[in-house]
Amino acid sequence: MVKNAKIVPASQFKAKCLALLDEVAATGQPIVVTKHGKPVAQVVSIRDETETINPLKGSVLYQKDIVSPILGPWEMDQ
Repeated sequence: MVKNAKIVPASQFKAKCLALLDEVAATGQPIVVTKHGKPVAQVVSIRDETETINPLKGSVLYQKDIVSPILGPWEMDQ
């Protein structure tokens, strides 16, 4: 099972489904749904999935053109 996951019996999940979904979306804490004490489903926030797909997004800083020469013409070019 997932660490720090809230464990909810299936009957309670059925009764409070919408409220539990809102809780997962707000906190990001996953919920494990159990049936007769055994885990059968896991509810996770979509936000967590997208962060793991692109963890370096926004970490690159664009400075300037890195392809063009940085110096003027060389002597042998003339």
